[in-house]
Amino acid sequence: MKFVLIFGPQAVGKMTVGQELAKITGLKLFHNHMTIELVTPIFDFGTKEGQRLVTMFRQEIFEAVAKSDLEGLIFTYVWAFDHPSDWEYIKNVCQIFESRGADVYFVELEADLNERLERNKSPHRLEHKPTKRNIEWSENNLKKSMEKYRLNSLEGEITKPEYIRINNTNRSAEEVAKVIKEKFQL
Repeated sequence: MKFVLIFGPQAVGKMTVGQELAKITGLKLFHNHMTIELVTPIFDFGTKEGQRLVTMFRQEIFEAVAKSDLEGLIFTYVWAFDHPSDWEYIKNVCQIFESRGADVYFVELEADLNERLERNKSPHRLEHKPTKRNIEWSENNLKKSMEKYRLNSLEGEITKPEYIRINNTNRSAEEVAKVIKEKFQL
């Protein structure tokens, strides 16, 4: 069992890289918006109940996958490095898989703001993430989150040996997926 966590700021390409990695590895992709889009038509993600439901669905899926005979899972996440609760969340998610003997890999993506703003409007992103279709709101949210949170790690902050950081500003998702597959021999 392999658990690949792809993290980075909004519109950096986590889902798209995850889709390409799933194609070439056979691992299943569980991108973070799969649960957000499920819950949001009933309870906005920003509400306490919306967040509770998203967390609950994710937890159940992680536990089911960890107990299964699947080859593994790719999960995408926006990690606020300056919030201890996000560190604790990642630790707990990884523990679900590690407690069952899974190998855990960290993939951090970073890209220039202008590239992320362009990706934020891409038809592919909007097809898979209906809550991002209000471009003005989505763009403002992306910029505000950069001011409020630190969404990429500091040098040396992640000490996990199975870790790679990739600046994918000028790299295709296919190319990045190949780098990840090769690095971790997936």
